[in-house]
Amino acid sequence: MKRLAKLQTAERSGRTSPAASTSTLPPSQSKPLVVKPPPVSSPAKKPSPAPVVPLPVPVKKKAPSKLDLASWEHESIGFVFNVTLERSVADQTAYETVWLKHLAEEFESEGLKNTLLNADLADRILIARLELDPGAMWQVKWLGSMTQQTTFEYLVGTWKRVNATKSALLKKGYSPSDTQAALLRLEKLRELVISYTGLTLQEPEMFPQPQGRMLGPAELVAPLLSLSALSGPLLAPSSSPNTLTPSDIEQFLQDLARRFEPDNEIDGILGPVVKSLLFHESLFRPEGLGGGDASWRGVVGGLELLVSIKAIAMMITRMEEWNPASATAPTFERMALLGPLCRLGVFSREWPALGTSYFSDPAKRSRDNVESSFASLRGTLKSLQSSLFQIFNTLVRAGPEPREAVLQWFARVISLNSKRAGTHVDPETVASDSFMVNLQTILLRFAEPFMDANYSKMDRIDPLFYAQSSCINLKEETRIKATSDEAVEWERAHRNPNAPEPNFISNIFYLTIAMSHYGYLKTIQTFNNLAKHLEDLKRHLEFINGDGSWMGSPMQGRVEATINQVKNEQNKIRIQQLAFQTQLCDPEFTFRSVGFTIFLSTWVIRQVDPKKTHPNPPAQILLPDEVPLSFRVLPEYIIEDIVEYFLFVVQTSPDKFEMTGKIELMTFVLTFLNCTWYIKNPFLKAKINDMFADCLRGQRSNRREQALSSTTNLMPGIPFSLPHSTSFSYIRRRRNISYILKVIWNNPTHRKALSIEAKNVDKFVRFINLMMNDVTYLMNESFTELTQIHEIQVEMKDQGTWNSRTQEYRREREGMLRSLERQASSYTTLSRSTVELLKVFTAETKAPFMVPEIVDRLAAMLDYNLVALAGPKYQELKVQDPEKLKFDPKALLSDIIQVFLNLSDQPDFIRAVAGDARSFSREVFEKAADVAFRVNLKSSAEIEQLMTFVANVEEAKLALEADDDDLGEIPDEFQGK
Repeated sequence: MKRLAKLQTAERSGRTSPAASTSTLPPSQSKPLVVKPPPVSSPAKKPSPAPVVPLPVPVKKKAPSKLDLASWEHESIGFVFNVTLERSVADQTAYETVWLKHLAEEFESEGLKNTLLNADLADRILIARLELDPGAMWQVKWLGSMTQQTTFEYLVGTWKRVNATKSALLKKGYSPSDTQAALLRLEKLRELVISYTGLTLQEPEMFPQPQGRMLGPAELVAPLLSLSALSGPLLAPSSSPNTLTPSDIEQFLQDLARRFEPDNEIDGILGPVVKSLLFHESLFRPEGLGGGDASWRGVVGGLELLVSIKAIAMMITRMEEWNPASATAPTFERMALLGPLCRLGVFSREWPALGTSYFSDPAKRSRDNVESSFASLRGTLKSLQSSLFQIFNTLVRAGPEPREAVLQWFARVISLNSKRAGTHVDPETVASDSFMVNLQTILLRFAEPFMDANYSKMDRIDPLFYAQSSCINLKEETRIKATSDEAVEWERAHRNPNAPEPNFISNIFYLTIAMSHYGYLKTIQTFNNLAKHLEDLKRHLEFINGDGSWMGSPMQGRVEATINQVKNEQNKIRIQQLAFQTQLCDPEFTFRSVGFTIFLSTWVIRQVDPKKTHPNPPAQILLPDEVPLSFRVLPEYIIEDIVEYFLFVVQTSPDKFEMTGKIELMTFVLTFLNCTWYIKNPFLKAKINDMFADCLRGQRSNRREQALSSTTNLMPGIPFSLPHSTSFSYIRRRRNISYILKVIWNNPTHRKALSIEAKNVDKFVRFINLMMNDVTYLMNESFTELTQIHEIQVEMKDQGTWNSRTQEYRREREGMLRSLERQASSYTTLSRSTVELLKVFTAETKAPFMVPEIVDRLAAMLDYNLVALAGPKYQELKVQDPEKLKFDPKALLSDIIQVFLNLSDQPDFIRAVAGDARSFSREVFEKAADVAFRVNLKSSAEIEQLMTFVANVEEAKLALEADDDDLGEIPDEFQGK
């Protein structure tokens, strides 16, 4: 009786809520029920009299049928609840209609023996039915074949019979008043059924249940999982009249939401259902998106339906698990409601089984086979990511509170993963690549509406966002050109407590920038590191193989095992590379990312545009000398990420810039290369220079003309000299600078611009000085490494001595040789291209090379390198297979001689060469001239010009010596004696 009182109290409170569904049409796809609605009595119809004459007779409207409401109500309640108070009725149906014996006895004791069932008694009828215990032997007969039916299944069947009865009622054509009265009674039954359904979901043990059945929230999760047509046959709905079919679920959820939305009662009813769905085991299986089991699609389908109902969408974003306070960077994606779904992906650290399944034995796979795997996985990713965006988009549109909750959710992920952009980060301490990249795809989709071709909505982005919002914390971030104190002061000055919160567009814009920095760009870095690791393994394998002398020795088995181990590791990395390419090089994803990067680069230029109108009209390439503080305080990663992403796309998907974006990116590059003082970090400037070189490589001829039209003032701003190192980045940057300058030189218009620029002596002298530093460094490194290569090759050529060395010594020297060869090829290529630039520049303009701080250094450098190429130690540079090392001594000698010829008519240069007592040698010049003439490097006229120059140098040298003699000996007091 306590349980009964509790249920009746719950029901009375439920009746004070807004009315349940009053829809007038049943689901369009409802399947016919096994039990048909009861017949409804209506007056007998009289046959129409035969027409007397064959003339048209006006058709009279038929009078509405009269509804016996009491009888209809009695029959409908019995049908809906599938119960009877009469044993004879139960006997006739083989107890498929349940006999409520005890309730019949109660009614008889209350003097209601022959009363008709009505809505006022519905509560007692339903409780009596629900309290029948399928485990009690004496009640089993009354339940017939329904002994294994759960309370939830019974209530679902009851709810479906309410809908069927309503549909049958509306087809009968009763009078509006009778129909309305009947509908009110049916809605009362619906509300009652939905109320008890909610209580059952919340407390499944409230009523007797069969043993061994899945109870509670899981009973509603099952039909939700069945919504996806691809979720698998095991999740397909049954044809039972007590089971929710896909066509039933939406209306059923709407009824639950309407009944329990007030006072947030819905949280306790559907909250556990949402958790059971979103933490479904299918989201944690090792195969992830792959494999034959696609039940994760059922989770997606169920969630899409749940969030489509506004009350449920609002409930989801206020649940504690929506943004769990105790979650950390690595656990958030497993603890937050949408985390497990958002972490599905293809990256190897989270889903190694997927890469092994789709890309096993990568070396043996044809390109078509790999592309087929790409297409399959990308199709699956597109389906997932499109659904994720639709889910988040629906949540955002559910109201102000859900929208703010979604924004705070993204901000929380960024805040937790602020260390993810670091250089050396343990992947176990941050969010996974799959999780972060999926969120990036969602934010990119949110950004699309304000990224129109005319940039008409750019002014809706709040430039004071970092001051007005605490959404993104920049405390630990380096600014473009501001100190921490300046940044704090700027934020304090622009923070207005009374200002409205930044709009949705601003939030999405800045969140997308941050998510790209901490997520997507870090994933790209991980992908690039795989290539470096693979190269290291290749060198290690070469070192292990050595000269093969281990074959046939006792060490053979051990060496072969090590070789196989390295090859297996190479295989794993290649599989990982293909898995990364599946997502990172996906054409649609790349297109969206490129679009946002172009938009962001345009926005950055607007921030430095004095008029704040770029690109309508475009800003001037040359900016004011004073850098705006609002630009200086921006995080440096905004500029860096634009450059890093562009460099990645040019390498992997260069075609994405063929249709759009070239002008915007060239404007970005040229602006900051011309106005280098706007950026503090010299390495970032160098990266922009790399970006410029890649732009030129990708341009067609007409595009190059357009791109280079603003380079007149570019040259002095190029960060030509950085701290020397042997790193790949140093070599790449020098090569890019050389390429840019060659492109400029090969264009007559820009060659003229170079001549004009050379008249700005201060800037051009600085440029020449930097270029000479590089020539000196690169030539020294080239000759040093070529000399070492020569020594090792000579040592190896003496087979007797070489074989007498220990195996360990030979392997060490062989490894050193391979390392030197790799480095030397880079240095020889770059030194040759730099000397070529020196040759063409001295041919075009001579005056800047004649200034005192340049001419002596230039003469000494040229003399020294001429001695190296034509002097007595030249034999030390002879190496086997020089083409492999990209060493062409003849071409290098020709270029150096040409520099001498270009400046041979300059008196200052003649005096500078004559004053080089350390390296100048007439014999070396004569030897160089002989070689140049003999191998057709120079014509006889050029050789004659060179020897005339040497003669002039000799005369100048004698004059200098005579001047020294006139000065006499240095007094002792100046010699420290």
